[in-house]
Amino acid sequence: MDALAPLGINLTFLISQIVNFVVLLIVLRVWAWKPILNMLEKRREKITQGLEDARVAAEARAGAEKDAQAHMAKTQREANDHLRKAAEQAEQTAREIKAAAEKEAADIRTAALAEAEQAKLHALGELREQVAALALAAAEKLIRGSLDEKRQRTLIAEFFSGIKGGRVQVLEQGGLAGTSAEVTSALPLTPEEQDVIRREIVGKLGSGSTIAFRVDPSLLGGLVVIVGDKVLDGSVLGGLEGLRQSLK
Repeated sequence: MDALAPLGINLTFLISQIVNFVVLLIVLRVWAWKPILNMLEKRREKITQGLEDARVAAEARAGAEKDAQAHMAKTQREANDHLRKAAEQAEQTAREIKAAAEKEAADIRTAALAEAEQAKLHALGELREQVAALALAAAEKLIRGSLDEKRQRTLIAEFFSGIKGGRVQVLEQGGLAGTSAEVTSALPLTPEEQDVIRREIVGKLGSGSTIAFRVDPSLLGGLVVIVGDKVLDGSVLGGLEGLRQSLK
């Protein structure tokens, strides 16, 4: 101790301070150090748990965003599909409406033409009697005599139907070969006259043949029969044209 005196150090005081420090360390170690370490450990665990929770939350948010984007993409695709199907359905409906309108217009046009044709044939049928009456009146003037009603009707029928004595006069011009025929008269033929013509043509062509009747007022009278490329012209117009050619 005397040796430390020249250095100004009180050995007793130094030892007491060292002892006090050691005791303080022991006290801190026993009573304070461990709780502090525990507190720090708990703090560390909380921080670690917070970081882990943050990581899980970030992953969950990323997954939610990914799911949301996938759902939005799916919804957009479905919306596009619905729009496409709606557009296709609208186009199909428009086509169907247009086709229905066109068909209805065509049906109306066909019906109108058929009605007009029937009206025309009816008018021509009525005209037949009037024309025949005028023709017979002129004939009576020419022959300066009178014709009985039966004879008048016979002459009228022969003039317009080309049928005389129950035979179709124009068919006597030559043979026919084919499966169908077209018969044109100046005015509509009566059902009885059509039956006579049909019977004679079928007799020449065969039972499987078909016959179509047409009306062309420009023929004036008589018949024109067409079978294939052969034309048998027994009309008044054809007779007048032949006469005109012969006079040239």
